[in-house]
Amino acid sequence: MARRKKQSLLEDLIEITAMLPWWVGVLLAPIAYLVLHHYATAEVAPVARLAANVVGQIGKMLAMVGQYLIPVALIIGAGISAYGRHKREALFTDVQASSSTSALNDMSWQEFEMLVGEAFRRRGYTVSESGGGGADGGVDLVLRKGNEKSLVQCK
Repeated sequence: MARRKKQSLLEDLIEITAMLPWWVGVLLAPIAYLVLHHYATAEVAPVARLAANVVGQIGKMLAMVGQYLIPVALIIGAGISAYGRHKREALFTDVQASSSTSALNDMSWQEFEMLVGEAFRRRGYTVSESGGGGADGGVDLVLRKGNEKSLVQCK
């Protein structure tokens, strides 16, 4: 299995948000802004100890930058999530409307995994797409329904 390149915390946040429903990222963005804005505008009480004062100032500085960066990352992740959802639904609709097998034969392995995941979503399963490790990278989908958990490898 190939090693993942190192990512920044913002890239990780975007990736995690993209895995959630789009509306979760949209909802979290203003909450993150309000919480961080509160800390960014709060007065740092002078402390007799230099170390505590420095930590307070660093925290305030991080909140000042984060109040803008984190909501933007959450909105980008929500956009990626919405696009992926739209793409899966369109793929499912196209294959369902097609009367020939060429619709399945002409798709890539990534599209096939998305199609299978969407079919299970429509049957009431919660689907986590874990593929992406390659054309035969192991478990592609993790399905959950009630207490049941199933692993799917698409071929």
